[in-house]
Amino acid sequence: MDVRQQYHNLLQSRQCSGKEAALLKDAFETAEKALAGRVRENGDPFICHPLEVSRILLQDIGLQISTAIAVLLHEARGNRMKFGAVLDLKILEEEKKRQEEEAEHIAQHYGKEIAQMVLGMNKISAIDLKETKLESDNLRKFLVLYSRDPRVTIIKLADRLEVMRVLEFFPKSKQEKKATETLLLYAPLAHQLGLYNIKSELEDLSLRYTEPEAYRLISNKLKSSTGERQQFIDEFLLPVEKELKKRGLTYEIKSRTKSVYSIWRKMQVQKVDFEGVYDIFAIRIIIDAPAGDRAGEERVCWEAYSAIDALYTVDTTRLRDWVSQPKKSGYESLHTTVTTPQGKTVEVQIRTVRMDIIAERGTAAHWKYKGVKSEDNLHEWLDTVRALLETPDMDYKNYFPNFKSNEIFVFTPTGELRRLPAGASVLDFAFDIHSNIGLKCSGAMVNGKNVPIREKLVTGDVVSITTVKNQKPAAAWLDYVVSSKARGKIKQKLREANMKMAAEGKELLERRLKNWKLELTDEVLTLLVKHYKLKTITDLYAGIAEQRIDIQDVRNALTSGIPAAEDPGSVKPVAKPLSPTENTADYLLIDDSLSGAGYKLSKCCNPIFGDDVFGFVTINEGVKIHRYSCPNAARLMDRYAYRVVKVKWRETAQATMFEATIRITGCDEVGMLNRINEVISSHSMNIRSININSGKDGKFDGRIQVLVQSNKQLDKLLYALRELRSVEKVTRVTG
Repeated sequence: MDVRQQYHNLLQSRQCSGKEAALLKDAFETAEKALAGRVRENGDPFICHPLEVSRILLQDIGLQISTAIAVLLHEARGNRMKFGAVLDLKILEEEKKRQEEEAEHIAQHYGKEIAQMVLGMNKISAIDLKETKLESDNLRKFLVLYSRDPRVTIIKLADRLEVMRVLEFFPKSKQEKKATETLLLYAPLAHQLGLYNIKSELEDLSLRYTEPEAYRLISNKLKSSTGERQQFIDEFLLPVEKELKKRGLTYEIKSRTKSVYSIWRKMQVQKVDFEGVYDIFAIRIIIDAPAGDRAGEERVCWEAYSAIDALYTVDTTRLRDWVSQPKKSGYESLHTTVTTPQGKTVEVQIRTVRMDIIAERGTAAHWKYKGVKSEDNLHEWLDTVRALLETPDMDYKNYFPNFKSNEIFVFTPTGELRRLPAGASVLDFAFDIHSNIGLKCSGAMVNGKNVPIREKLVTGDVVSITTVKNQKPAAAWLDYVVSSKARGKIKQKLREANMKMAAEGKELLERRLKNWKLELTDEVLTLLVKHYKLKTITDLYAGIAEQRIDIQDVRNALTSGIPAAEDPGSVKPVAKPLSPTENTADYLLIDDSLSGAGYKLSKCCNPIFGDDVFGFVTINEGVKIHRYSCPNAARLMDRYAYRVVKVKWRETAQATMFEATIRITGCDEVGMLNRINEVISSHSMNIRSININSGKDGKFDGRIQVLVQSNKQLDKLLYALRELRSVEKVTRVTG
């Protein structure tokens, strides 16, 4: 078609004012001049593309003349910058400045509203889907956030529809790429907006290039049966309408044939051939009923169902009652499948006018019950789009959505899109890329400008992180981040750094105490923590390592006195000199303070007083005391010999009760449990727990936990238990 004729047809496709016609003509001439000499893949002048997109917007969708003007001005820009494999941030800044200048120029001549639409299209056109590596859900949300104006998204849909209609002229490499993009992004977006005809056409056109053989097969079968199918529908509905009128129901009947893509999807999911798809076409019966009378609505739906049941054979296994029990989305309808006397199957949907409105436009919109994902924060935006489609001549400036999202989308320098929570900073972005990058982040280049780590990001920013090798997280970083990943990693590194300093501080304090010939107990540590107004012993050790607490001041406090917790006014020395008989330079002494911060008894071997033991310096839990017969002893001493310390029991430790576990097996006889209890009681021991299991072979297997003072006392008990009649084996359990 001649370009001028195409333009005149566009001008006549919608009634417009003289001012609108003048602006459209000016935009057309601007685009025609800018695009002169450029041709499309099919050989037509390139300007045919924006003219056809404009026609779809005005005629098929019903938007305002302003959208057609915006399309022509957008295309008049010619070649636009794309996010490539390597993005030059300086070029990006220049492009952004150029766009702002163009928007200002368009606003002066065409108005701010059109300028904003053009700017939105220009921004979105800079995205190269090949480079962004996006999930389709993320990209749909990004399109909404980046353009803000819902009409821009609709224009993108119209643009893609026009491209898909002439895709046969594109190179093979582009055909599959665009068809896949359309299925993943544009068709679901059209579905969300309620543009069901466009959605179905986009899906069918995509299938034509992604699954060409399946597309031809289904299309040919549908075409060959069109007349027969319509005749069947007419014959099917004739008795239905008579029966509905006979029952006094006011109704509207709609019929539709499944799209090629929908049939193909059903064949894939149900693993059937074309003839195995029952609902190639469906009948929808919409009953008029007073809104608000739920019982009345339910009654008329079942009345219509009874009418169908009286005429045809109903497959009760395929009955879906979403009238009595609506779906969680709010969708209400009766779905059933019937078989005609000729053996053909038809899907029938029954609902009231109110149910139909809600299903198509309300809280249970079609895109919800079909399973297309939607986020709560898009509801307002989607409602605005639907209002725009239903009232295309409304004053859009007064209806612009105040859209706020709890997410932002920003680009890496290579064009990859990253999703972050609203309010995210450069530091959040760095941790989202990789934890190591976040830990070494010192700043960033955002849209070509140097910014600090606390800089807040907005949708569309292009961010290049700057790192420093020796950078370390600080507590203040927690004030700069909002993402859980960043906060978690920062807290983890701060804890690790604090524990490392604490270990150094503890080692320093213990070494100095040995030199001073002083003893450090749990009581002393607790008083020191209170003296320095700290929260934990770890904070005390870290303070010593970081020299916030003077080690000499600690010595003075230990020797001269610290105010006691019970009486702050009293001062007394809290550390006593060690006994000269105990060689503290060679051994760590274990006394009766077994819950101290300095050491803990290992649970893997449960050492008790008198056992041959050694100490193992852990990273976070002080020194762990192990028996030399511990299952882990050989490995620890072989691989970590430098962390093994000598340990001996102090005589005072014998006053402490230790928990020991005994395993006893033998022949199960009457009174055996009583005899075991008597032996333990005769040794003046307390039983913590006892568990005896009897087997089918007449044997028993038991575990007994007792409290003992030393390994000698435990050995005596083991010997006495072994002497019992019918006892076969008694051993000490190591863990």
